[in-house]
Amino acid sequence: MTTSTQSGAFAPLKQGLFAAIWAATILGNTGSFMRDVASSWLVTGLSSNPAAVALMQTAATLPIFLLAIPAGVLSDILDRRRLLIFVQLLLASVSGTLLILSHNNMLTVEYLVALTFIGGIGAALMGPAWQAIVPELVPRPQLKNAVALNSLGINIARAVGPAAGGLLLAALGAWAAYGADVLSYVFVIAALVWWKRPHKAQNELSEHFLGAFRAGIRYVKASRELHRVLLRAAIYFFFASAIWAMLPLVARNLLQGSAGFYGIMLGAVGTGAIVGALIMPALRQRMNVDGLMLFSAVLSALVMVVIALLPVKALALPLMILLGISWITALTSLNGVAQAVLPDWVRGRGLAVYLMIFNGAMAAGSLVWGLVGQQIGLVPTLIVAALLLLISALLCLCLKLPAGEADLQPSGHWDAPELSGEVTTDRGPVMIQIEYQVAVEDRPAFLAEIKKLSLTRRRDGAYAWGIAEHSHDSGTLMEWFLVESWHEHLRQHQRVSNADADLQSSVTRFHQGEDKPKVHHFISLH
Repeated sequence: MTTSTQSGAFAPLKQGLFAAIWAATILGNTGSFMRDVASSWLVTGLSSNPAAVALMQTAATLPIFLLAIPAGVLSDILDRRRLLIFVQLLLASVSGTLLILSHNNMLTVEYLVALTFIGGIGAALMGPAWQAIVPELVPRPQLKNAVALNSLGINIARAVGPAAGGLLLAALGAWAAYGADVLSYVFVIAALVWWKRPHKAQNELSEHFLGAFRAGIRYVKASRELHRVLLRAAIYFFFASAIWAMLPLVARNLLQGSAGFYGIMLGAVGTGAIVGALIMPALRQRMNVDGLMLFSAVLSALVMVVIALLPVKALALPLMILLGISWITALTSLNGVAQAVLPDWVRGRGLAVYLMIFNGAMAAGSLVWGLVGQQIGLVPTLIVAALLLLISALLCLCLKLPAGEADLQPSGHWDAPELSGEVTTDRGPVMIQIEYQVAVEDRPAFLAEIKKLSLTRRRDGAYAWGIAEHSHDSGTLMEWFLVESWHEHLRQHQRVSNADADLQSSVTRFHQGEDKPKVHHFISLH
């Protein structure tokens, strides 16, 4: 097989399992968008209060904010196929309940919000696991193309689902859209059942839930690069959420549109996202990631202002296409940087935190803009949100996103620790001491370098770190850090990256003497 065939954009579809799950996912996401458009439209008929309408967006995204990290941990320690099947059954039961209630004219705002919240719980559990299975379905050289195809599939569903849901809603009623969603889960579950995922036996260093949870939190707390990504995401999505929270009211009240037209508007957003994905390589050649985020903010703000001041149906669909381009630009840019600054061992948990911030910002923003809209009206709310989005985007240019070019593959350069006897239990805590001989004149430069190294120690498992000097030998400095258990320290050996190895080399170059710095391990007796 030629290289072009191996690495072509559609090469992953030659893998039968990936193709089946990819196609089933498109159907499943299409059904989900049909369900969402039906629920969003129904709530505008049940209540004209902007706060009540915006509460739907909050109910959908708040569970992801609350459960993202536990979901990321579960995706790493449970059988992902079984977890995904369980989630599909949960989501199907939500849509089935909506089907029964709508068919019997028993739906209320309270029922819609509650069931949307339960659906959000399913989405929270599914997100990290679904992203994590992709490397298991395709060969590693095709991984990037597989990820791109998943993004394309979501946007195909976003283009088709809302429009189809709106048409079903207008022609038959909400129960038909909910019924179509229930049917879509049959295909997804069938594809997952067909996948015979090999069972992976746990080894002695396999993480358990609480330990994995703590390790993920430690990493996120110590990763300065990830902090910048999360802050930029929170700011952008908080202000950009205004258009999504208000869109059902824009369609119904400003544009005087029907349910079918609202679905077509959302379909135009999906079409714009596909267009944005296609032009993204060209945009990346002309702008860095900070430029792309500014471009996205300008487009979103433009859409909010124009649709507020010129509420014309003929103009709405082109504006929705621009909104889709803006949205996919921000999503892919921020998600791409988050992926680039996370090593493989904590990728699921790190991305779960990113999803938590993204959905938390969307939930909080939707609630805030709904309350603002209730006080000052729909049109002023959109204009205020657009101006604040632009101002925040310009200010964020001072907070550059990381390049994400560090080599985070495991280096394996740490020597295996010596033991006088076998450590048969997960004993801890463990103190690791590293003794350096540093000339007095080199101390300031050494301390500056080892301060950078302290962050990598904390990211990879240390919960405390320090540097001390010998009481009667100022040239002897001792670095120490504490790890919660012996097994966690052994996991540190597996987590140290090539970038960490380079940083450690810059520290040890100050060490005097032919031998390496002495390393001591002390394991608690209790």
